[in-house]
Amino acid sequence: MSNTVELKSIPSTLSFYRRALTARKSGRVPGEESELGRVLLRGRRVDVAALRTYREVCGFRTGDGLPVTYPFVLAAPLHMELLVSDAFPLPVMGLVHVRNSITRHRAIGSAETLDIDCILTGPCPSARGLEFDLHTRVSAGRELVWEGVTTMLRRGRGSRVGRKSGAGRRPSEFTPDSVIDWHIPANTGRRYARVSGDSNPIHLSALTAKPFGFRRAIAHGMWTKARSLAELECLLPDGPFRVSVDFKLPILLPGDVQFQYRREGDDIDFFVRGSAGRKPHLSGSLAPLREQADTTM
Repeated sequence: MSNTVELKSIPSTLSFYRRALTARKSGRVPGEESELGRVLLRGRRVDVAALRTYREVCGFRTGDGLPVTYPFVLAAPLHMELLVSDAFPLPVMGLVHVRNSITRHRAIGSAETLDIDCILTGPCPSARGLEFDLHTRVSAGRELVWEGVTTMLRRGRGSRVGRKSGAGRRPSEFTPDSVIDWHIPANTGRRYARVSGDSNPIHLSALTAKPFGFRRAIAHGMWTKARSLAELECLLPDGPFRVSVDFKLPILLPGDVQFQYRREGDDIDFFVRGSAGRKPHLSGSLAPLREQADTTM
């Protein structure tokens, strides 16, 4: 079992990127999947002004509660703390966010005080390299209100025996009920960086993205997920539900894409595709929780 670190305050984004660039990593990857590190933060409060801006950037309508993706933003400093620490044996730069799953056990009010618990596990072989998971649990008092799993890929020699992704239907099986065109402005990455703290250079401008192999800045994957859920806001269940996405090809900024979704009963499958409706950028699925687990801590 790894050591647990309890943060007393939230480190600055600048300090994370400085550590990401300068940290000396051992490169010694465990031979089997295990818990690599754990970080806790108690008493997290929501900045109402920052929350309002987040809603605007992602397209959520004004409301009293937190958008379902917002706890990810609150937990992001804990994720970075784990990835830049000695708990993670590989360099942070070059990691690819490939999947994200969120379970909302109940709506969270913007005035609630939250405790956040993050655990890093891995490695897990996949077809494209090694995957590592960031498991996040958000509690209000002793009640578990939100959970998330963020999967990061370190590209390398793949394995035939390993995980397979697949949130939602395969594109060939999907006929949408509705198609909505989005134009994503060039400054979307900078706007989302300010509200999320994720100031990775690949999202900010063509100048800062080019050294990493992109001819233009690319949209944050979690902005794309949040924007998708904002589009589906009036269809989201009132009770507990899970929404999972696979991140496919990056969206270059500025960009024109299609948001497509299909509803079958209480379940929703959705895609973000290129403007012609073919190039896949994100696939996702949303479903109510059929059986609610005990969420007391």
